[in-house]
Amino acid sequence: MISKNKITEIKKLAQKKFREELGLFIVEGTKSVIDLLSSQLIINELFATDEWIQKHQKSLNDVPYSAISFSELERISCLKTPQEVLAIVKIPSFDIQNIDFQKPILVLDGIRDPGNLGTIIRTADWFGIRQIVCSDDCVEMTNPKTIMATMGSFSRMDVYYTNLPDFLTSSHIHGTIYGTFMQGSPIQHIEFQLNDILVIGNEANGISEEVEALIQEKVHIPSYAISDTKAESLNASIATAIVLYQFCNKIFEK
Repeated sequence: MISKNKITEIKKLAQKKFREELGLFIVEGTKSVIDLLSSQLIINELFATDEWIQKHQKSLNDVPYSAISFSELERISCLKTPQEVLAIVKIPSFDIQNIDFQKPILVLDGIRDPGNLGTIIRTADWFGIRQIVCSDDCVEMTNPKTIMATMGSFSRMDVYYTNLPDFLTSSHIHGTIYGTFMQGSPIQHIEFQLNDILVIGNEANGISEEVEALIQEKVHIPSYAISDTKAESLNASIATAIVLYQFCNKIFEK
């Protein structure tokens, strides 16, 4: 049984201001929670059906958990179709001073759609890119839709939020700062290095003027459409996948 006060407290976490105030966020679904249990993130509470708890008992260790009914899960879920488990997690704190400039860094400028951010995080995880630097106006990683779209990858990533012009003028950057644009060098011709910076822009407007001024080389993903009428641009998460594939292909083929 879960109290009305607890239900209200959990439901508040669907809103950004309460996540920031309480320092907590919601993770739902077996895949995401299992990945969470294997991470260094701190779980404050876990709510699940009896069946789920019995099946995953060995993974719970010292995690505080409560068995609740599926109807109770429906009342605390952020999803239209609730799943069998929901965890309340402490928001991690990533200090930008600890970023490793010798390893690849993916930079996101103004990504606003939570699904796009989640898919980008999942894609970066697939390609082994563990460091993502977001502009202050990006949607927050702890948005429930973002977390769901990562399919557990959020638990393996360091996601920083900062002022991008300040970050991109850091004296610690020794690689090239690349940005994706509609015009530029075809991405398949770029000889990437491990410590390069890859910048992806806003879904509608691309890379901001302030950040564009700091891009050292513009790259674009060529279209092979034979018709004059074609898609205006690529979705930000799809563009990220292509960029990371080309980057990793060049790096690991050396």
